[in-house]
Amino acid sequence: MEINNICVYCASSNKCADIYGDTAYALGAHLAKEGITLITGAGGIGLMRKVEDGALDNGGKAIGVIPQFMVDQNWHHTGLTELRITESMHERKQTMAELSDAVIALPGGCGTIEELSEIITWKQLGLYFNPIVILNINGYYDHFIAQLDKAIEEHFMGEIHAKIWSVATTPEEALEIIRNTPRWDVSVRKYAAL
Repeated sequence: MEINNICVYCASSNKCADIYGDTAYALGAHLAKEGITLITGAGGIGLMRKVEDGALDNGGKAIGVIPQFMVDQNWHHTGLTELRITESMHERKQTMAELSDAVIALPGGCGTIEELSEIITWKQLGLYFNPIVILNINGYYDHFIAQLDKAIEEHFMGEIHAKIWSVATTPEEALEIIRNTPRWDVSVRKYAAL
């Protein structure tokens, strides 16, 4: 499948270890070099800023989607290729999903984990059909992935649902997985209920 836009979920924290920011920047740079437009939450700090700058510094495009209340707080990156302002967080997440041909989740806090959990749920329900990659830097997502595996083991999710997400450890691997993961279709809805 053709990949034009990839949505990246990630932290807005400036206090995490350098390995996370360095990887975020490298991911943005890699997407730019591959001619892929970055879709983000438009944050002006933390990993979000790093991935955006990685794309922009390397000749790529970065589209940010952010609710008005965050713009009012000046929390947004002011140098993006395009800034889309929404009325709510829900509209923000919906817009980011609609614009994307795939999702990559870098490490992050509750907001990132919530976004990742929601897009996994949407794919389980047949509302989102594109690849989802967890970029597990420094083992950050080990416990989250174990929790997903536990949900399957305990029959809260089906075995087929393990195919909803993939795990990578480098930006290059994440993009390779996306390019080699088939797009789902509405037929997956028959597996939504156990």
